[in-house]
Amino acid sequence: MSSNVQNVIIRDAEEWEADMIAEVMVEAYGQYALTMPPDRWEEYRESIKASVYGSAPVARLIALTEGNIVGSVQMFHSSESAYGKPEMGIHSPIIRLLAVSPAARGLGIATLLIQEAARRSIQLGASTLNLHTSDMMASAVKLYERLGFKRAFDTDIWNGDTLVKGYRIEAASLLGERLHFS
Repeated sequence: MSSNVQNVIIRDAEEWEADMIAEVMVEAYGQYALTMPPDRWEEYRESIKASVYGSAPVARLIALTEGNIVGSVQMFHSSESAYGKPEMGIHSPIIRLLAVSPAARGLGIATLLIQEAARRSIQLGASTLNLHTSDMMASAVKLYERLGFKRAFDTDIWNGDTLVKGYRIEAASLLGERLHFS
């Protein structure tokens, strides 16, 4: 796919785009199918697909190049809306299910989606942006750390025998020169 960060459009998803978003998400997360037990992968795949139809996200952002959806991320108000777990105590935005089509990786799309989530976090009056990931998603962890996310050990959770690690960043630090928005 020939593209660069200048011709990527980040916008809110429309309801009619849900099936296309689910397809991109499953394609993006498909790399984990070989590292998970088949029944666990099937359950994960179905939960990924179902997530595009829920009303819990405060925003469902997509990235487009040449009119095609190539990435997405979901943004939630809190741990209660993101995970149904108010006891986690996260009362600022959380991003979940960041996905970029394998054909569009390396173009800065994930960074653009995260930056837009940071911008919206500030608009919502929050100073931080949170996320959770596991060691299985090593390339995602590298991206988050490169962007400046720091471990938020107090938000770690267990999913079965998998430690799902919490990360947090000051939202403004992701915006740099882009901080001057209306």
